[in-house]
Amino acid sequence: MIRSRIILLVEDNPDDVELTLRAFEKSNLVNKIIVTRDGEEALDYLFARGPHSGRDPALMPEVVLLDLKLPKVDGLEVLRRMRADERTRRLPVVVLTSSSEEKDVLGSYDLGANSFVRKPVDFRQFMDAAKHLGLYWLVLNEPPPG
Repeated sequence: MIRSRIILLVEDNPDDVELTLRAFEKSNLVNKIIVTRDGEEALDYLFARGPHSGRDPALMPEVVLLDLKLPKVDGLEVLRRMRADERTRRLPVVVLTSSSEEKDVLGSYDLGANSFVRKPVDFRQFMDAAKHLGLYWLVLNEPPPG
């Protein structure tokens, strides 16, 4: 796996996409951010198939920010498929969702999520959370060698 400095944001809510992009921009995180709007598209991107079949499959994101409530394929199923495949098994996944259901928290960790963050409802808190997520996963975290 080649270190790409790419962030994969899997989010179907356009407002949350905009807030996350704005937070990263204000934090001066200059990473390329790929946005997929449903679970199926996220899997297509990760496994370089369908509309993403032309991309280099060795170029994986540095971190995946994954919503759970997604159309087509839900976030837990995306996570399940990621952890079942050697190419994506060790990719850091941060579940970033508005869900506060205990089954979603437990399910995320059971399937190998690295972190579970509830999306704050307040704009300023959301911006702050996204900024800290980016700084941690892209600056401080040491990924596995590969």
